[in-house]
Amino acid sequence: MSKALMFQGTGSSVGKSVLVAGIARALRRRGLKVLPFKPQNMSNNAAVTVDGGEIGRAQALQAIACGVEPSIHMNPVLLKPQSSVGSQIIVQGKIWGQAKAKEYQTLKAKLLPYVQESFNILSSQADLVLIEGAGSASEINLRHHDIANMGFAQAVGAPVILIGDIDRGGVIASLIGTHAVLSVEDLKLVKGFIVNKMRGDASLFSDAMCWIEQKTQWQTIGLLPYFPDLRQLPAEDAADLNGKLHDKEKNKLHISILLLPTISNFDDFDPLQYEPDVQVNFIEVGKPIPQYTDVIILPGSKTTIADLKILYETGWDTDIKAHLRHGGFVMGICGGYQMLGSDISDPHQIEGDQQRIPGLDLLKISTTLDQKKTLSRIKGIITFDQSPCVGYEMHLGVTICHQRYKPLVQFDQNKADGAVSDDGRVLGTYIHGIFHHDDARRSLLRYFGLKNSATQYQKELEFTLDRWADHIESYLNLDLLIKQAM
Repeated sequence: MSKALMFQGTGSSVGKSVLVAGIARALRRRGLKVLPFKPQNMSNNAAVTVDGGEIGRAQALQAIACGVEPSIHMNPVLLKPQSSVGSQIIVQGKIWGQAKAKEYQTLKAKLLPYVQESFNILSSQADLVLIEGAGSASEINLRHHDIANMGFAQAVGAPVILIGDIDRGGVIASLIGTHAVLSVEDLKLVKGFIVNKMRGDASLFSDAMCWIEQKTQWQTIGLLPYFPDLRQLPAEDAADLNGKLHDKEKNKLHISILLLPTISNFDDFDPLQYEPDVQVNFIEVGKPIPQYTDVIILPGSKTTIADLKILYETGWDTDIKAHLRHGGFVMGICGGYQMLGSDISDPHQIEGDQQRIPGLDLLKISTTLDQKKTLSRIKGIITFDQSPCVGYEMHLGVTICHQRYKPLVQFDQNKADGAVSDDGRVLGTYIHGIFHHDDARRSLLRYFGLKNSATQYQKELEFTLDRWADHIESYLNLDLLIKQAM
């Protein structure tokens, strides 16, 4: 069985996911076969694996860093928040059930065998498994039957590296505080610490690093300076998306993406932010859509009906229709595609109590939410110009067209996806990742009016991962990390 090393944080958003990705890339370049693993994740940003399951998007990025295909075993438990009905529980890629937060605590013991099975499968395939914890290591209120942090580390005997975020403030107290609340048995597993996101003169914190080491008896792995280009890597949490509006820039295509409360799969839009002639604005709830917008995108949603209600309450429906009257484009992806239709029905009350809601009526389609989830990778062509397209479907719902539309994507002679309105201004699709393929993205951007697009997204992503790994190599003691794991 391979060795393992677990990275836990003093809190959420301290940089665990991207640190694991960067360390994985660095160790892979040293000749180690490394695989990522996160026992339990909570995110509506998911990816479809080759074996037809879903995992957290962060683990898909980590798989890319390792040079392997994502697997359902890299994230055996995925919690997808669903507003008032709690979270959908995905186990080894498939829907297992749903539960509210308190109820979920009683279910964790039942999930541990699945988690251990997936870990064992990965361990048999790797030299080293890098395990990412969830939230905070110091959540002693959730320690009973824990499968996300110390509970899992104890179950597999994994040494732990603790990560603190100096950019948030209070990093000394958060590290020392974690040391103070952990049990004696859990403390034995913690072998070192990393202070992440240092800005400014690192020498001003060197005494503090020594003091933390003396107080905790944890080894110093390193003080890692802030790396600005991390914003080019996929975010795991919608809270990481920048809702600040950019000023209008000449000769650019302006795309406004609505930050719905339960937005899902928002990494769909990462490639757009690499495009030099595209300006992307994420519009927060309650904020008007800028008048200079060329394209409005309604993204995927975990609770389509609830998010559509918010869209109406904010007046975005009025903004969208005014935008179309002035010659703009509107595109809906997955849940956003469903919102473009005449109505959405939820007869099984999958999302909550409301069983039907009228849609924006921009396309004559109707959607019925179904208990069976569609999960599949797709390959086809964009119908405008026959450009190749790849992506994946991940949705609950069956959509019926009430009039004949040109599809957006053609899979083969008998199967197509999406719809384009008769005037060509409204586009809908179930395909996530449609902007990730260079040819498909260029096709869509040309359709929206962009003259030039030469960005190669996958190459840019690989380049960013390599530069991030270089940065990590410069500041962290990777030899010590390997020694702790082996």
